Parts: sequence; structure tokens; C-alpha cells
Amino acid sequence: MKTLWLKGRLALGLLAAGAVHALSFAPDPLPTWALSPLQLCTMAWLVTCVWRAPSGLYAARRAWFFALGHFVVGLYWLTTSMHVYGYMPMPLAIVALVALSAYLALFASLAAWLVHRVKAVTQGSLSAICWASFAWASAWTVSEWLRATLFTGFPWLNSGYAHVDSWFAGWSSVLGLYGVTFVTAFSAAAIATLVGTRTRTQTPLRALVGVFAILFALLGLIFGHIKWSTSAGAPLVARLVQGNVDQGVKFTPDHLYKIIQEHLRLAATPVPVGTPQPQVVLLPETVMAVFQHQIAPPAWQAWIDIAKAQRSTLLIGSALYDSKTGAYTNSVIGIDGATTAQQLVDATMAQRYDKSHLVPFGEFVPFGFRWFVNLMSIPLGDFTRGASTQKPFAIDGQRIAPNICYEDIFGEELLPAVRGTPGTPGTPGTQDGATILANFSNLAWFGDSWALRQHWQMSRLRAIETSRPMLRATNTGATGAIDHRGRDIAQLPPNRVGVLDTTVQGQQGLTPYVRLGNGLILGLSVLILFAAWWRRKSTSINNTLNDDRSA
Repeated sequence: MKTLWLKGRLALGLLAAGAVHALSFAPDPLPTWALSPLQLCTMAWLVTCVWRAPSGLYAARRAWFFALGHFVVGLYWLTTSMHVYGYMPMPLAIVALVALSAYLALFASLAAWLVHRVKAVTQGSLSAICWASFAWASAWTVSEWLRATLFTGFPWLNSGYAHVDSWFAGWSSVLGLYGVTFVTAFSAAAIATLVGTRTRTQTPLRALVGVFAILFALLGLIFGHIKWSTSAGAPLVARLVQGNVDQGVKFTPDHLYKIIQEHLRLAATPVPVGTPQPQVVLLPETVMAVFQHQIAPPAWQAWIDIAKAQRSTLLIGSALYDSKTGAYTNSVIGIDGATTAQQLVDATMAQRYDKSHLVPFGEFVPFGFRWFVNLMSIPLGDFTRGASTQKPFAIDGQRIAPNICYEDIFGEELLPAVRGTPGTPGTPGTQDGATILANFSNLAWFGDSWALRQHWQMSRLRAIETSRPMLRATNTGATGAIDHRGRDIAQLPPNRVGVLDTTVQGQQGLTPYVRLGNGLILGLSVLILFAAWWRRKSTSINNTLNDDRSA
């Protein structure tokens, strides 16, 4: 009975620690400076619990409870879309959230099980302590990558995102998000070794692991100050529009043209005297909430007239329908003074981007889950995926690569647009690689929640990874501009109607991560796990031989 009580108390403690861990992925309620230390400390406690587990199964169970608390709290805003806008009963929406969180938590369990499988626990020598820390970092990195990849993936709340404002963020330019994940997971393990020291004789050995963690942080600081890119062309004046349309009326016929008229008004907002006109105007995802052929040509002509008057290019989120194939896409289209209304009706405009990474249950229905979709009063179908590589929009000497909704949380999928096609031999991306990234989103599905701030943090890391500025035009927030070092340029207050005029400098040149992608850090992680397993196997064989000789 006492053992059962202790197990239950530990499970509750892990759930609570995971819930606290979820606070580290965006500021508010906690200040920015606290996010990175909080993530490291809560993960360090998880590492301690995993290392002290009597078996791989117990370790996996402990990691699962931690991750369950993490995802239930960190993704609580999913219930808003299911209940408020999907009309799913709240108890059922909570069950769905817990079920998704339980699935996502399995990847943390896998990491804990792998660590025990290779027998990487902190026992004995400095060598064993180092292997344990590196094995944890490797197992956690691999599990996070699997979570972001399997079944279309869901990398939201990857532990690396907690460190956008820390020294560790510099690693993202070199090894990407998973490089940050690796070094911070190692650092959490280093903290666990120091806290877990039980005798003074072990302290010097364990402290050396802490030295590695400090070196990782210092290297991140150095990488963060390296100039990976240079200015490309003249700065671009951009206008970002935030319509703040209530999701409950966004797709209703009665409000369709009212919403279009409001966005036309915002896009055409006069600039103060002496202020340059915007060269590009970005409007959120699905501003045009019906297919392009269902919108009358005069409505399209109104957009063209604004582009002519401002001598600008409008980038508009719109659903497109191909009458020849019957396919429909979630797209961003470019409209300038030379565009015709008929081109827009026919979806033959010169500049167009089709969303490639579709949202399960939002833009396509996974096999076997139609019953779940039927529980919600949201009309869903299967969109067609855009090509994995699409040409950036050429605008006034800059090349803008759009991404839609949560596509920018898959960092590796933005790399082809930044690399471009080979130019000078050995120098990729010199011809037509993107100089600016742009995200078009509608997070109104999730209300005034952490989702908006979490997404902003992820966009900031994309900017650091690629050394490219990121423009964000969203319906309710976070709308704003981020420079190529991940720093805020300007941002509109969320959940308000507004227009933000800002200037952004495009960049050229490739970071090591853009050149190499995730292959290096994932290969290193797998190699470390294999080496740890081989070391354990060799140790077991040697112990067996020694026992035989003694006999």
C-alpha cells in the first residue's frame, strides 16, 4: 500500500512538473528571462526521475506522465476550436485534448526507454556520467524529431523553442531547432547530475559535465553573434493587416462581403504625410473565405485598384479552386497593378503559393477519423497539397517566400525556398533564394490564448535558423515583423483591428543549418545512441569474461 502511494505521488509530481514545463514556451505569465531556466530545471527533474527508475518500463512511464502534463497544459487552447467553434461538448473536447496529449507523450516515453535500453545511467566513472548525459540529449532529440515527422508530425512545444531568448538560440543557425534541443537536453542532464550528487567524492566528476553545458551555452552565444548573411537590395516597406474577424462569423455568407470590405479599407489606409507608401501589403490566411471563382470580378477589381493606387503588391490568403481537376488549395496570391480580374477568377495569377503541409482535421481528414470530424459542426474536406518547393514572390528587389498557418513550425520545410536553385558553382541560393519569409495565419480558432504567443516564438527561431526576417500577417495575432536575428521589429496588439507599416531588410547568404538541414544533428544523435549501446554491450561481455576467469 505504501509503495502504491509513493508511485501515485510521483506520478502526480511528474504531471505537475510537466504542467509547469509548459509555461516556458512563451512569455506571459512568466517574464522572458525566466523561460529558459524554467525549461532546464523542470527537464532536469524529469531526467533525475528517469535515471533513478528501476527499469526501462518505469522510466518510460515516468516520462509519459511528465509529457502528459506538459501537453495538456501547453495545448489547452485546442479545446477552444473544438468547443467554441466546433460545437463539440466541452467534456468531449477535453477528452480529445487528453487523448492527443497521451499520444504525443509517447515520444517522451520512447526517449526515456532508449536511455535505459543503452544503460546510460549516472553510475560510477566520469565516462559513465558523460555517456548518460549525451545519451539523454540524443534520445530526446530523436524522439522530438519523430514527433515532428510521423503521421504528418506535430512539433509544437518542442523543448528547443523555450530558448529563443537564451544563449543557446545561436545553435539554431548551425544545427537548427534540433541542435538547440540537443544542447539544452544535455544541459538539463548536467543539472540533474549535479543535483543528484550524493557524496562529495563524486562532485568533481559530475561538475565536469556541467563544464560541457557551459561550453555549449558559450558557443551558442558566439554563434549568435556571427554574421551569417548580408543585406540584399534596399529595405522593403511592408504593411501588415490584422482584421480581427470573429471566427464564428468568418465563413458565414452574410458576413463575407462585409469582411472583404473591411480588409479593403485596412489595406488602403492612407499613410501620414512624408511617410513612404507600402511596397507590399500582407493580409491573413483565408481573407477571401470562399473560392476565387465564387467572388464577383468587381470585388477582385477593388483589390487591383488598391495595388495600382499604392504601386504595391498585395499578398492575400485565399482558397483556390481548379475547375479542370476539381482540386482546391489553401493559397497566398499576389496582386499588382498588372493583374486582371479574370486572372484572379480563373486562378491564373502570376504569383501564387499553395500550402504544402496541411493540418490534420483542419485541411484533410486522416484515414479512420471521419467519425470524429462529424462530431464537429465545421465543414472540412481534403485540400490538395502544394509542391514542396515553390518559387518565392519577386517584389521590388526582394524575394518573399510565403508559408501558411503552422507551416513555419516545420523549419526544414522552409529551407528549399531559402536555398533557391544553384547559381555560381558551390554557392547555392545566389539566384532566386528567398530574402524574406512571410507567414499568413488565422489563429482565431484558438481565441485569446497561448497559441498566439507560442507561434510568435517559433517564427522567431525560424528567423534565426535561416538568417532571414519574418513578416507575419494574422487575423487576430501575433501580427508583426521579426528581423534576421530573431528580434522583434514591431508587433500589433493581439485581438484588435489594426494595420502595421514597417520596414524590413532582406538578407542573402546561407547559414550552416540552411545548407545542411537536420541531417547532421540527427546523425550525431543516432551515432551516440548506437555507441552507448555498443559500449554497454562490450561492458557486459567483458564482465562475463571476467566472471568466467574468476570461476
